[in-house]
Amino acid sequence: MTRVVRFHQHGGPEVLRIEDVELPPPGPGEVQIRIRALGLNRAETLLRAGTYIETPKLPSGLGLEAAGVIEAIGDGVKDFAPGDSVSVIPPQSMIRWPAYGELATYPAELIVKHPPSLDWQTAAAVWMQYLTAYGALIDIARLGSGDAVVITAASSSVGLAAIQTANRVGATTIAVTRTSAKKQALLDAGAAHVIASAEEDLVARLNEITGPQGVRVVLDAIGGPIFEPLTAAMSRGGILIEYGGLSPEPTPFPLSAVLAKTLTLRGYLVHEITGDLAKLEAAKAFILDGLGTGTLKPIIDRTFAFEQIVKAHRYLESNEQFGKIVVTI
Repeated sequence: MTRVVRFHQHGGPEVLRIEDVELPPPGPGEVQIRIRALGLNRAETLLRAGTYIETPKLPSGLGLEAAGVIEAIGDGVKDFAPGDSVSVIPPQSMIRWPAYGELATYPAELIVKHPPSLDWQTAAAVWMQYLTAYGALIDIARLGSGDAVVITAASSSVGLAAIQTANRVGATTIAVTRTSAKKQALLDAGAAHVIASAEEDLVARLNEITGPQGVRVVLDAIGGPIFEPLTAAMSRGGILIEYGGLSPEPTPFPLSAVLAKTLTLRGYLVHEITGDLAKLEAAKAFILDGLGTGTLKPIIDRTFAFEQIVKAHRYLESNEQFGKIVVTI
């Protein structure tokens, strides 16, 4: 028997339970991991609440990121062995491959031998944030030196990863956060400019920073009314990549700006990278090199014990964090 986190009904953090279950051994092509740390993601709160892109059969497990030691391998697995220290690339379905548990099983192609310099907490905080940032900014937008990029929800783990990723290719990073409470922390984290959207005129500040050139790339996790000022400050031919939708308000379609500037508004899921082997290998190379050189470095906000999973989810939904929330086992 092994302890896992499951929920038997949709709802708030209180529906999460730690239960003992019988986990089968890994099948052909699979790897079973003794989990040491979990990286928490907002997608898990949406699955728990019943508003995620997947609809689970209850009771359901959850979780997308983990790091640990290989416990056992299935038939046909050649590149890994029991005892290897590894981390997990988020699967396309956390219902099929849930991470929250003392043991978890994954297809071998989703397992990475992470750099030995990483501790368990850091290793569990790598892949979702950097794959998301890489896929949007590098694979899709082709961000490069001389570009200006706006990053909303900048104090989230993906926002911080996007700042580091953009800096790595020489772009000018403009972090957007709701208030100035996290402004200095964002500057310390590498943002070239920080705008507090609830306290400043977003369009005026973006125009002041970029001048007539405008913003070519926007990475947005919010949606809602912010679409209009963001697109108003974009350059001709610019691209806005939407990966979140955190705003509870309707998202207007900025028709005039889209037509006048021939803008691209694009939805994006990290599955576009994880589901394409060639793109995934390119992303892994970029991220592992960045981790090795120190240009990519996960920022851990707070660590909880496995037994505090309900408390960890409550904190995740508070929006108080700066960076990644990790659970240790």
